Amino acid sequence: MTPRFLFAMAPVALVLSACATTAVDPTPAVDTAAIASAVAASDRPENARKMDEGRKPAEVLAFLGLEPGMVAADLFTATGYWAEIMGHVVGENGKVIAYQPDQFYNDDKSKAAWAELIARTPAVEMARHPFDAFAPPASSLDFAIVNDSYHDLYWTSEQYKIPFTDPKAYVRALYAGMKPGGIVGVIDHVGLPGDTRAVVDAVHRIDPAVVRADFEAAGFVLEAQSDVLANPEDDHTKLVFDPSVRGKTDRFVYRFRKPR
Repeated sequence: MTPRFLFAMAPVALVLSACATTAVDPTPAVDTAAIASAVAASDRPENARKMDEGRKPAEVLAFLGLEPGMVAADLFTATGYWAEIMGHVVGENGKVIAYQPDQFYNDDKSKAAWAELIARTPAVEMARHPFDAFAPPASSLDFAIVNDSYHDLYWTSEQYKIPFTDPKAYVRALYAGMKPGGIVGVIDHVGLPGDTRAVVDAVHRIDPAVVRADFEAAGFVLEAQSDVLANPEDDHTKLVFDPSVRGKTDRFVYRFRKPR
């Protein structure tokens, strides 16, 4: 898994103007006040807040359509950045499952940080799974997000105990886990066309066309895409951890939906 150590309240006009889209259906009606309040929550840790400028969580979640009361998943959750914000949005009538591969965040410091996150955000719970054997309960999710990690399904790493994985099988399992009409948001670093596994291994990026093809092959519909995290100045040949681009990469944001 790519190591991830992993704005304040924004009016609806700002949120929506930041999200240029190519849509099949209109952008979902969302409770932008709930999202803005979640991002501005006073108990969020400072290290998470520092990532808000680069990740633009209010704009991204408004574009994707997260709503109070939803059952949502944060895939490859890592430190739980998205899970915590989403937990505040879905509220006491919703739930967020933070899916964590078995081999990550098992040290005492991480366990303590996660215990604190769940204590301050009771809607969040963690579910662990083998990296290459993701299987959410059938038709259980209204919403899911995978941030800067889908490309890792094309990666293998002895150091991080990541086995050779079939991304298409992962997406099929996700499709089965979504309710009809369920939304999946995919955010990732833009990579050049070519051998996908070679590109991922070299620079931890992925060609957006590969992601679209994988999700459409499973049955998802690409409903819209946003340039809210785009950066035309980014060099797509650079490793995403290169200091000159880290935190400032060109990222695509896709909103997929499982047909009703």
